[in-house]
Amino acid sequence: MGAWAMDAMGNDDAADWAYDLENCADLSLVEAALDDALTDDVDYLEAPEASVAIAAIEVIARLQGHQGIEHEALDAWVKEHPLVPGPALVEKAQQAIARILGENSELKDLWQESENFGAWTASINELAARVAA
Repeated sequence: MGAWAMDAMGNDDAADWAYDLENCADLSLVEAALDDALTDDVDYLEAPEASVAIAAIEVIARLQGHQGIEHEALDAWVKEHPLVPGPALVEKAQQAIARILGENSELKDLWQESENFGAWTASINELAARVAA
């Protein structure tokens, strides 16, 4: 699965996305990640899209002042781009979390097969609470 931690940035897909974020000055990449996770074109949410959406949601939470564990690249980006995510973007973030934790989510299925499913679920629920605050 290319994951080394259960937090939002603890996997290859999120790390690659964060690299792309460094070259973006607005929230277009964040919104695109959420749109990819919420697309109606597919019934099954693939793990890479879910991982990137979680990273995007982490950015939204940080922009709202609700920082999770330290992440140098995200912290620097948020400091450099003090943007305010609108209510529609926050709502998309909440919808994406619901889909990631839903029945047709590859990422959830992969974590469910591991001994760390409970801890992963707790980290996603913690992120959901931070983005909703």
